[in-house]
Amino acid sequence: MAKTQLADFNSNLSEWFNDVVLKAELADYAPVKGCMVIRPYGYSLWENIQKFMDVLIKKRGVENAYFPLLIPMSYFEKEKEHVEGFAPELAIVTIGGGKQLPEKLAVRPTSEMMMYDMYKKWFGSWRDLPVRLNQWCNIIRWEKRTYLFLRTSEFLWQEGHCAHLTHEESIDEVMWAIKMYQQTYNELMGIYGIIGAKSDSEKFAGGYKTYTFESLMPNGKSLQACTSHDLGQNFSKSIDWTVQDKEGKKAFPWQNSWGYSTRSIGGLIMAHGDENGLVLPPNIAPIQVVIVPIPNHQTALAKSQELFKELSEKYRVKLDDHEGETAGFKFNKWELKGVPLRLEIGDRDVAAGTIIISRRDTGEKITITLSNLTSTIDKLLTEIQTALFEKHKKFTLDHIFKADTYDEFKKIMETSRGFISAHWCEQKNCEAEIKTDTKATTRCLPIDAPEEEGVCVHCGQPSHHRWLFGLSY
Repeated sequence: MAKTQLADFNSNLSEWFNDVVLKAELADYAPVKGCMVIRPYGYSLWENIQKFMDVLIKKRGVENAYFPLLIPMSYFEKEKEHVEGFAPELAIVTIGGGKQLPEKLAVRPTSEMMMYDMYKKWFGSWRDLPVRLNQWCNIIRWEKRTYLFLRTSEFLWQEGHCAHLTHEESIDEVMWAIKMYQQTYNELMGIYGIIGAKSDSEKFAGGYKTYTFESLMPNGKSLQACTSHDLGQNFSKSIDWTVQDKEGKKAFPWQNSWGYSTRSIGGLIMAHGDENGLVLPPNIAPIQVVIVPIPNHQTALAKSQELFKELSEKYRVKLDDHEGETAGFKFNKWELKGVPLRLEIGDRDVAAGTIIISRRDTGEKITITLSNLTSTIDKLLTEIQTALFEKHKKFTLDHIFKADTYDEFKKIMETSRGFISAHWCEQKNCEAEIKTDTKATTRCLPIDAPEEEGVCVHCGQPSHHRWLFGLSY
């Protein structure tokens, strides 16, 4: 059997990405344009994200709930900026049960208006606050240009929606959420990124301020990996939701929302991948260790079955005893799927009391005694997890470029891309001109960006901060 062929990783990342998603059996195209079927191997990545993040969410005191998929259109019309922002992406249901519906229903693009209408019904006193609810669900946003995992018309996500008596409490929740996402990317997925505030034109429709975690991909493009929004009192005022405060007066709650989706899996694929396919960090890998006995080696097969039982108590393990495939084909198959460690064993290895371990991230092979197997696996899985994060962090930091002139800015966009750190006047018309001229968008103002007097890289007006620009997915 021939090795699975992939597009070139370095020269054609887009085609490579699609090849890997399909051939590693992460997902496939659905019959409905713009939608995808997430296959078991891909879905197990999402399950591991859920497991990791759900613990952090519940530790914060946020409870899981579920709200309807269908939302009356009148709900969206209560918040003008919100409906204008989502109108182009809405899917609308007009017929139900064979009859024209009395009111059109939007298929959920996000749940602010549905959830907050229920909050108004349930919570009327300061004693009811804070409200902390989250839901794991699917979303429909009718995209014109779609891309497996990265931009599909239907995707999976979690969306947290909280309400507080004071703005300070709400902002604290906003920052907790974006840092919780950062922890998920760093510790689970081995991905480095930068937290910052979005510009007014890039913020959430209907929100007061949006924070993002921006991650850099191998082709120099930036991925908005998740967001957390300070909604102010915009939504509580739009639906006239008030609570009685401690003095007996009416007060509009301060709200926030935050979301993390299956787009993260697209970032995971690109951030660590190579010419042979996926490279998965051990913490998120559906299979951490695959055991491949050499075909037709009966002693090795029996030993592999014994090892599988032992290792399964501690790791996520797969025994590949599939018939009709050569050892070389199996090695390539599991490289494509990005399994962190591959154990190779033949009859001579069993006789010698040894086994070969192959690292997916470096391709290094080592021969060890079977008595040292568990301790070696522990050590290597930890090393791989750390190495992948450090590699992506170094790549990101090496691709942050300062630009003090517009010529420098344009040259970076035409060559290496990456993040461009440049002064900007924070005017929407200037931002739009930069995007039209170079395709670069404001990615964020890093939360730790120092105040620094300068002039806008494009228009020359006064500037107080360096923003990060980049080419967006």
